[in-house]
Amino acid sequence: MSMLDLKDWLHTPQGHYLLTWEQDVLDSMVADIFGYNAVQIGLPGFDLLRANRMPHRFTCARAPGGDAMANEFELPFASASVDLVLLPHVLEFSAHPHRVLREVERVLVAEGSVVISGLSPLSLWGVRRLLAGRGSKPPWCGQYRTVMRIRDWMSLLGFEVQGSRFGCHAPPVSSERWLQRWQFLDRAGARWWPVLGAAYLLHGVKRVQGMRLITPHWREHKSASKRLSPVAQRDAGARTTQ
Repeated sequence: MSMLDLKDWLHTPQGHYLLTWEQDVLDSMVADIFGYNAVQIGLPGFDLLRANRMPHRFTCARAPGGDAMANEFELPFASASVDLVLLPHVLEFSAHPHRVLREVERVLVAEGSVVISGLSPLSLWGVRRLLAGRGSKPPWCGQYRTVMRIRDWMSLLGFEVQGSRFGCHAPPVSSERWLQRWQFLDRAGARWWPVLGAAYLLHGVKRVQGMRLITPHWREHKSASKRLSPVAQRDAGARTTQ
């Protein structure tokens, strides 16, 4: 499995169809995620964070062409130093998907965001992958996982899913002409069976449980509050008997 081969496939009609949908959704999903540092893991030739407004946006990949070169499961960033991490199809083409998510959790600041894109096995594209068998080329050689499984992995690491989107309901035909003919399924699928789309996008936020600060006892004894002393009053009946 190679992200390099996936990069080449994205220039085909199928890949362009998938990338166009993902880019449109990403533009709206990351536009209002604020912070200072945003990193895209993989696919350095595509500026998928173009709509984000953070001052520092960069790419990190195993292949040359990015701003940093490293494995996706060994990120060269300090802990709690990144506000947004984008994983475009990284989990399905990485040999260590759990380590990838753990690294993302490590480098993200508290309340930082991660956006994950992937291909769903519960789709026509998932059926095409099963028919392709072993030794096939990207994207059919990837390890497709359901959204529910990715949600479970994220939950175990303390991520809270803020939103999800599904798309690309057309069958995986290779001709651009036939892809255009089948695009009416995108409109119908988005309304009637969205979870059966070939692609999905998940937005998760790193939650950190709140802590209560325990301060030292600066004053051993609290000063007694000043109170008005009650005025002693004599009983009127007692005066008359004296």
